[in-house]
Amino acid sequence: MSVRSVPPTRSGLVRASAQLNRVRKGRELLNRKREALITELFRSARPALDARQQVEDRAHQAYRALLEALAARGESALRTYAWPDREIEIELEHRQVWGIAVPSIVSHTPIQRTLTARETAGASVGPAAAQTATEFERLIELVLEALPKEQLVRRLGVALSKATRQVNTLQLRVEPALTSELSALKRMLEERERDERSRLRHVLRRRERTR
Repeated sequence: MSVRSVPPTRSGLVRASAQLNRVRKGRELLNRKREALITELFRSARPALDARQQVEDRAHQAYRALLEALAARGESALRTYAWPDREIEIELEHRQVWGIAVPSIVSHTPIQRTLTARETAGASVGPAAAQTATEFERLIELVLEALPKEQLVRRLGVALSKATRQVNTLQLRVEPALTSELSALKRMLEERERDERSRLRHVLRRRERTR
């Protein structure tokens, strides 16, 4: 509802003032939410950055091991070692952080396997290939651990950006516009009251003259 839609009456003025107060309270609430999101974002950023760094470090080790395995066994032998494919099941749940749904991994299929679990004889594979498989399994585990932290930071950032836009819209556009329109409405009512008083004085003077 805009002040322009309010009738230029005293009751309309009360409604317009109440509307402006609601806008100000809404801005204050959004501002407090924004400050809380900033605090939560700073608190969550470091664990996410540390987790990302761990993933990058592990990825370097994994690909270095892969290069060594390719040099030792060749691509065809590694392809045979990678067969058969397997599925990794992940159970997720969502928790609320300042009204933001953030995924969290409850459980998942065990990632790291022994040579027996891989159903491959160690002698036929070689230590380089076995080490490569271990490194990539560790990499997958770190990625799964880092995913919720990364998602939390990203969604906090999106929510913070949205809250900031809303605060700016209320503070820089809606509130000044309502304040200006409310002032215009007050002036209109004051002018109307002055005109009414002037007409009333004029009527009283005419009555006095006719007596």
